[in-house]
Amino acid sequence: MSNIEKAYELAREAYAAMGVDTDKAMELADQTPISLHCWQGDDVLGFEGSDSLTGGIQTTGNYPGRARTLEELRADLSKALDLIPGVSKVNIHANYLDNGGKKVDRNEIEPCHFASWADWAVDRGIGLDFNSTYFSHPLAENGTLTNPDEAIRAFWIEHGLRVRKISEYFGERTGKVCVTNHWIPDGEKEVPIDTLGPRMRLLDSCDKIFAQKSPANLNKDAVESKLFGIGSEAYVPGSHEFYLAYAVRNPEILLTLDAGHFHPTEVISAKISSLLCFVDEVLLHVSRPVRWDSDHVVLFDDETRQIMREVVRNDALNRVYIATDYFDASINRIMAWVIGARNARKALLGALLEPVATLKKYEQEGDRSRRLALSQEALTMPIGAVWDYYCMKKGMPVGMAWTDDVRAYEKDVLSKR
Repeated sequence: MSNIEKAYELAREAYAAMGVDTDKAMELADQTPISLHCWQGDDVLGFEGSDSLTGGIQTTGNYPGRARTLEELRADLSKALDLIPGVSKVNIHANYLDNGGKKVDRNEIEPCHFASWADWAVDRGIGLDFNSTYFSHPLAENGTLTNPDEAIRAFWIEHGLRVRKISEYFGERTGKVCVTNHWIPDGEKEVPIDTLGPRMRLLDSCDKIFAQKSPANLNKDAVESKLFGIGSEAYVPGSHEFYLAYAVRNPEILLTLDAGHFHPTEVISAKISSLLCFVDEVLLHVSRPVRWDSDHVVLFDDETRQIMREVVRNDALNRVYIATDYFDASINRIMAWVIGARNARKALLGALLEPVATLKKYEQEGDRSRRLALSQEALTMPIGAVWDYYCMKKGMPVGMAWTDDVRAYEKDVLSKR
């Protein structure tokens, strides 16, 4: 018996004494899909020919080895996925189309421009999620779905409609539902006099984009709010209140919670249970803001762990979709992917290892003292031993071993770009 197995046996006994089945926790953590965002690999540039970002998007750092082609990006994604345990999906933006070197504008994209992505996903046996891309485009400079120019707004409405058709295509090709997120960078540096007009235009745009319902087994749409952005510090029409109301009014629409899209004193973990009272399903963008929406690599930190606890404690694994969303060009991009995704999965496993049934029993009995005592004892339980055994069981590298694999890939592949 290896040291990993010995440590796991001790951990399993310790958790069993708390009423936790570690085997069941590992199985649930493994089967819950986590969607890995493609844009970590190329600094959010996509493959339309752009070499800069607009719309409040910034990437810092110039670590060598950025993916320059779809083939390089998918090779890097494959390397990352091979080091991340559990069921994965890949989340892509509309500007990651395969246009064959020809100009295809955002209002012209079709499923054929994403066929190579579907082929790749089917070959790997994974699902795909999708995002409309309303930034980094000349017609996005003065607003997209809120633009007062009817022609420009029609352009972006058509983009949203085409994105949904591509999502349905992904669902058909992969056999797994595609979750499609819609976020716009529209906003103002100063508070406008007319704060209602842009929101009424956004409402009209959304109604037109979502007028026809997608088959639920193929595509599920989600709307994402933001508190502020670069150049839109004072006013964002697509606020949390706006999209919450929209999702409540349209039950087939998911509400997206991004960990970086709220005030620095707010956390999305505190919002999940409230939303589950009113909306059917929620999409989580797991990220890490550092003083602002800066999309740092996800850590195994308090908020990430609390997000997963809220999902598990409220028995919402079947109502919540989990996706990562960050981009760091200051370190090896594949390591950034793997670190963040493994931390998200580890936090989920940790939530499933919590003695929730016993904690709820104490709570129902009014024994808040033992509830607090047990919740604190659970914090120092040997999750690391369970995580290492889970990785080994899934044929994944344990501990830091995977970093050697990425370093070799960097030497053999990334350094030659």
